[in-house]
Amino acid sequence: MAAQIGILGAGWWAAFSHIPVLQAHPDATLAAVSRLGAAELASLLDKFGIPYGTENVEQMLAEVKLDGVIVASPHTLHARHAMQALAAGCHVMVENPAATNAADARMMQAAAEKRGLGFMVPHAWNHKSYAATARAWVRDGRIGDIRHAICQMASPLTDLFAGEPMAETTDHFFRPPASTWATPGAAGGYGWGQLTHALGLFAFITNELKPAEVTALTGLSPASVDYYDAAILRFANGATGVLSGSATVPKGSGFQLDIRLFGTEGMILLDIERERLVLRRHDGTGETVDIAAGDGIPEAVKPVHRFVDLCLGRLSPAEVRPWGAVTDIEILDALYRSAASGRAEAVA
Repeated sequence: MAAQIGILGAGWWAAFSHIPVLQAHPDATLAAVSRLGAAELASLLDKFGIPYGTENVEQMLAEVKLDGVIVASPHTLHARHAMQALAAGCHVMVENPAATNAADARMMQAAAEKRGLGFMVPHAWNHKSYAATARAWVRDGRIGDIRHAICQMASPLTDLFAGEPMAETTDHFFRPPASTWATPGAAGGYGWGQLTHALGLFAFITNELKPAEVTALTGLSPASVDYYDAAILRFANGATGVLSGSATVPKGSGFQLDIRLFGTEGMILLDIERERLVLRRHDGTGETVDIAAGDGIPEAVKPVHRFVDLCLGRLSPAEVRPWGAVTDIEILDALYRSAASGRAEAVA
């Protein structure tokens, strides 16, 4: 029997990635979608042959029996839509960022645990084998206690965060709207739009090293959302950290994502752009992991397949626990508060 899946917020990314992946899966049925815009909804149903569509989230959850719901709505609606789906008894996968404040991220995770349901966030790089290797090195004490960390990400998205059409989406069914990605006060900007992915990987590898305080500055785009993010972090164990983000890598380049962890026994370097993972220890030993060419590209298929397995009972809610789903939001929440206040902000 196929898993019955619905999508809330079936816009650009859902049409480009989630819907084709679900419809190609032999054990999944895309049973229903919801999105605003009658004309856009009608064209989506016609294009993909989806049997049910509505602009009303409550109506969809009431009228269609679903095993799971993918939340791909605008960032500021993620928590609301996830809570509605959980209340309807559905497993939930929420697109990045899972929420736009730390309290909502914790609320969603707690609600899923209380109901015995799965709560997933598709951090794209967490599904890579090299991420699991780096995580195991940290878990097994290969670098000792983490004392300093660097997490740097940069993307070729100058247009997107300036409120302009994203060049790479010219031939897509829908295009990413400025209302989601480049609107001040509505979770637009590079932090919510991109750093959430890097921080999800950072939290996964470091076994959720807990942030305590963030001091941050941002540089704004022509749309007055953050193009650039620079932050100093203090972690609960006393470790220090540096977080950096930039939206203005030239077009034609790939993502840059560089994580460096410095511990009492050694260090780890993970460089997504150059596709390398290196362990170096103070005792002179170390290890280098070969990353296949192209394996630095974010993973969009495996998270959806795991969600289907969750909905079919092949995976338990504990097995799809979203490493970093709260930690990355805690850091970003404090980052934006610090950028606005001009002072260090505690992670609540």
